[in-house]
Amino acid sequence: MIVFKTPDEVSLMAQASHVVAEVLELLKEKVAPGITTDDLDRMAEEAIRGRGAIPAFKGYRNYPKTLCASVNEQVVHGIPSKRRLKEGDIIGLDLGAIVSGFYGDSAVTVPVGVASSEALRLIQITEESMYRGIAKAVVGNRLSDVSHAVQSHVEQAGFAVVTEFVGHGIGRQLHEEPQVPNYGRPGQGPRLQVGMVLAIEPMVNMGSSAIRILEDRWTAVTQDGRWSAHFEHTIAIQPNGPARILSQLSH
Repeated sequence: MIVFKTPDEVSLMAQASHVVAEVLELLKEKVAPGITTDDLDRMAEEAIRGRGAIPAFKGYRNYPKTLCASVNEQVVHGIPSKRRLKEGDIIGLDLGAIVSGFYGDSAVTVPVGVASSEALRLIQITEESMYRGIAKAVVGNRLSDVSHAVQSHVEQAGFAVVTEFVGHGIGRQLHEEPQVPNYGRPGQGPRLQVGMVLAIEPMVNMGSSAIRILEDRWTAVTQDGRWSAHFEHTIAIQPNGPARILSQLSH
């Protein structure tokens, strides 16, 4: 069942999402060769708590950390560790926060130092595909119009969308209905309505879409070892015009 949010609830979600956006900006500035993913995790937790919010991921289904830090062939849910980032790596930073019982969720992928042109193109296409999806998140459209916009942009660029993981509704729970796949035919699924708040999050692979889960039961990696990128915004469907992106700093 889709839980519709009141304007006051959307406002609280905007506060949570704003915390996430601020902390992701801070982390992006700290990403550099030599830093460990544990270092980034500690900064993330401190920064979230310092803003009066609660880390959303720590303890969620026994996840041990605040940040998901996915490097290179890691698709999502990379657990921070003593791994040091190297020049030319890429890293997906996925973060959530809770304010007054409501969740915000966002992710970015950034290069470490100077990355290859292919890696930068993967990052660019993944981010663009998220915004193509968000552009379709308007009243009266169907949910799969969002999904189709993501998939078509990715595949035109010669990359592949991950199908095992999807975007989602969000609110008092981190994951609510509806699921928001990053693939599909347009014109399917529920109509988008005011009060729906969604996390749109394409995960895009350079090579095959196939993934596998490591023994830690969290980290998803590409089966072919090629690299992957991930972007995510929390958005609210508006009565008129484009969706409001809650997890960007201009809001």
